[in-house]
Amino acid sequence: METIYITAFVVGVLGGVHCLGMCGGVVGGLTFSLDPKVQISPFKVSLFQFSYNTGRIFSYVLVGSIFGFFGASLGTVAAFLPVQQTLQIIAGFFMIALGLYLGGWWFGVAKVEQLGQNIWSYIRPIAQKMTPVKHYHQALIYGLVWGWLPCGLVYSMLIMAMTAGSALSGAAVMLAFGLGTLPNLMLMGAFAFYFTRLSRMVWVKRVAGISVALMGMWQLYLAFSVSLN
Repeated sequence: METIYITAFVVGVLGGVHCLGMCGGVVGGLTFSLDPKVQISPFKVSLFQFSYNTGRIFSYVLVGSIFGFFGASLGTVAAFLPVQQTLQIIAGFFMIALGLYLGGWWFGVAKVEQLGQNIWSYIRPIAQKMTPVKHYHQALIYGLVWGWLPCGLVYSMLIMAMTAGSALSGAAVMLAFGLGTLPNLMLMGAFAFYFTRLSRMVWVKRVAGISVALMGMWQLYLAFSVSLN
């Protein structure tokens, strides 16, 4: 079971290219909207960014617990196993599709992200009312809201959270994933210009895309090997 948490964390790290594209503008905008006296203090900027990301990750954990609970409630342990394998296979294929998306080869995942736009249209005005951010608790709430931004990377991890077997394990999967995304977005907040350029480099996208696709294939191997045994 520990493998699922490691996978979630690594996908979070490798998916940083996508995170920089989806959330980079948000964290960069948060930095630029701060008081000029705060902006010249790297320590204070980091505290605001940490507060924002803590809120964002908490949103992931909350939804992960819901998906984990839903997956576990599908039936007894004996009956749940085939469902769990099916969800693992779906998650594997979704990760492969995500890898192709990150690498710029196929953009089917973008259509999945568009499905979340309907929900996001109701949430976005709340986030917009929170700027400019002046206090750490505001940044925390700001992150809670922005954690609901439609994201194919998050969706693939939520499918994996459903296979975890419990609400707590589902939350742990999303916590591991969120922690994997943390370094990229923290650095993005501090060095917005440089990391925006880096995330647009073709070779960076393709290395990340291939890596995520390979992890999806590994998930498929694990799912099929269990069924064969």
